Amino acid sequence: MSRISRLSTRMLASSWLAGLAAIGPLHAQETPPPEPAAPPQTASAEQSQGGLEDIIVTAQKKSENLQTVPIAVSAVTGQAIADAHIATLQGLQGVTPNIQINNFSNTPNTAVFTIRGIGIIEPDPYAGNTVSIVYDGVPQYFSMGALLDVYDIDRVEILRGPQGTLFGANTTGGVVNVVTVQPDLTKFAGKFDASYGNWNHLTIGGAVNTPFSDTLAGRFVFNHDQRDGWVTNVVDGSDMGKRDVTQFRAALKFAPTDDLDATLMTEYVMARNGSPIVVAGDIPGEAEFVPAGFRNMYESPCLPPGTRCDAPDKYLSANDSVPDKSDMDTFRAGLTINWANTGIGDITSITAYKDFKLFEFTDQDGTPVFLIDTRRGTKGWQFSQELRTSIDFSDSINVIVGGFYLKDHYKHYQDLRIDFAGGVTYDLATDTVTKGLPGLFQKNLQDQDNWSGSLFVQSYIDLTDSLRLQAGIRYTHEKTTMEASTLTTLAPGGVTTFDGTAPDGTPNILIGNVAPPRDSKSWDNVGWKIGLDYEVAPGAMIYGYWARGFKSGGFTGRIGIPQDLGPYDPEEVDTFEVGAKADFLDRRLRTNLAVFYTNYRDMQLAQIYFVGSGASLVQGNTILNAASSRIKGFELDVTALPVDGLTLTGSVAYLDAKYKNFPYSQPDGSTLDLDGERLQNAPKWAAAAGATYEFDVGQGSVRANVLYSYTSEKLLTSIVDTPRARVQPTHLVNANLDWMPTGETFTVGLWARNLLDNRYIASVFDSPGTLGLTNYAPPREYGASVKVEF
Repeated sequence: MSRISRLSTRMLASSWLAGLAAIGPLHAQETPPPEPAAPPQTASAEQSQGGLEDIIVTAQKKSENLQTVPIAVSAVTGQAIADAHIATLQGLQGVTPNIQINNFSNTPNTAVFTIRGIGIIEPDPYAGNTVSIVYDGVPQYFSMGALLDVYDIDRVEILRGPQGTLFGANTTGGVVNVVTVQPDLTKFAGKFDASYGNWNHLTIGGAVNTPFSDTLAGRFVFNHDQRDGWVTNVVDGSDMGKRDVTQFRAALKFAPTDDLDATLMTEYVMARNGSPIVVAGDIPGEAEFVPAGFRNMYESPCLPPGTRCDAPDKYLSANDSVPDKSDMDTFRAGLTINWANTGIGDITSITAYKDFKLFEFTDQDGTPVFLIDTRRGTKGWQFSQELRTSIDFSDSINVIVGGFYLKDHYKHYQDLRIDFAGGVTYDLATDTVTKGLPGLFQKNLQDQDNWSGSLFVQSYIDLTDSLRLQAGIRYTHEKTTMEASTLTTLAPGGVTTFDGTAPDGTPNILIGNVAPPRDSKSWDNVGWKIGLDYEVAPGAMIYGYWARGFKSGGFTGRIGIPQDLGPYDPEEVDTFEVGAKADFLDRRLRTNLAVFYTNYRDMQLAQIYFVGSGASLVQGNTILNAASSRIKGFELDVTALPVDGLTLTGSVAYLDAKYKNFPYSQPDGSTLDLDGERLQNAPKWAAAAGATYEFDVGQGSVRANVLYSYTSEKLLTSIVDTPRARVQPTHLVNANLDWMPTGETFTVGLWARNLLDNRYIASVFDSPGTLGLTNYAPPREYGASVKVEF
């Protein structure tokens, strides 16, 4: 039997046992605040007697034992996610080495995923992604809404390094592959979950699986998650940053024969959250600085000047000028067809559609004085089709051949009003603020169309019983069309509405309109991967590969001068990785090691730059292919089962990610050489350690878990390293305790995230002389839960 045919395809059993890997806009402004990590867990797996589980993943678009997959991949089960009370993908921050899962502070619906230092720090959709979020086989083109809700999830797989051959463009950093629980034709079953915690955090969810016949079954899912915000508005004492999200999902599976099945899935997610929070991290002398003595203004967390920002014991901010509103509606539908044993292999077709609508207000200054705020709206949709087949040409040769098509479109507007164009002065004696006149109003419009088509081949060839070659290639053609404009008007009275008029209806005065012609461009790219893996002994493998990936080019949507539109060109990544995966001591010890080196070229970075001089000096804002970098590091995961019932996990990751050849344009018009400086969102060290213990107590059993995670200092949204731009090292402890009565179908539990209640800065956007936009990480969260299965 060939090595390929020996790869495990066993169906996955749900069990608790930790496994190793389981275990804008003032734009460009990202903040976690990360939901702390889940307990380490395996992906869906089958327990091996007396040893660690076999972890089954589909990281290479077929079912395989994770220990035989020759890439750095981690997986987290849906059981682990549920036990840790994680609401979105952001809650996996800290679980997996060398991945940062964040959002933008003043556009929190926009996800920021960075793997091994490769990620996009930009809130608007035109920037694209370098880490692809794949949901039931469907790439999610838009970063808005990509922090998926994760109720009733089978597993989440995190693939590190370029995955362009099998997953296409925009995967230079890696892939986060989310797989939902699928309908089961064999049984009627269901579950009900309820949880309540501090901050009035209420979660209610349920799922029902029902066969309608021997060939048709459905699964119906509902989940509602709501909580108060943990930031207090100093204007009126209300809470800020509330969450209110409701999710509906339905799936029907039709399997008329053993070789043919089709699954239709639809999902609707309704979010009615509080408006984004901006904390004023300004210092004296900056345009938005308002002293703490004015109208109960809180003190800036970034004082004294020249120091790293520090989170206070009590989280305060302010919103006195816009509604507390951030609404988002997302609809998805997909049809997956699997047809095995045809004359041309095992065929898979995935047809999918998604649309979303976002509307929100933001008080951008975070002070009790009206200085600057925004109203934003975005509508987008995508349609995709993948068709592939897996062919066994012989016992030793398997080839996956396929094609992929994606069409997407979005329209976006941002209305920005500024009431401090002439500066702000504060009179300490009278405790009054005087604002300069006049005010400004700016409307930015974006309208983008994009389509992409690709053909790919991935082959696996057994050279011997122990040595396997894998080689793949993918050709991609992509075309993007963009129309963008920015209209600026003057408000003589210093006050403007979001419609660009004075409160009495008097129109503002037009002072500028940047509106270059609609433009389009297409790109062609060939990416590849070649590697070898060798089974040195049963349960032990070494591997190595070279992969080239790319992120497609595009146009800038938020423009300051006509040439800002672009286009900017693609960026390319070459990664060389070697690794070893092995089980020892009768499968009671597992170690996985990956060492990598990446050559990152033509990096797409958001930059502020200037053209002209004196009175003709104009600020530009765009994405430029401005830099190259070298990234190297390693990731080590260890899992041990020292005695039955006790699982220990640990991981450590090292990342040396630095720019090479990067002349950076500073706001004063000078150029700063950033050669040798570290990349954004790329902490040097990360580590985690966890323990899970299961034991009997009275008429039931107890499962206890604790996980500690550490992330070293990093730059998040700033390119230039300044004290205020740095995000401090973080230490988080999460825990849960569950009791299951013998012979019963329910579980009760206690859970806590950030158990030690450490207070951290989540992000800060540093704009020296102007402002420091800051956001806080979550404080301690805890609660009790009950789960009933039937």
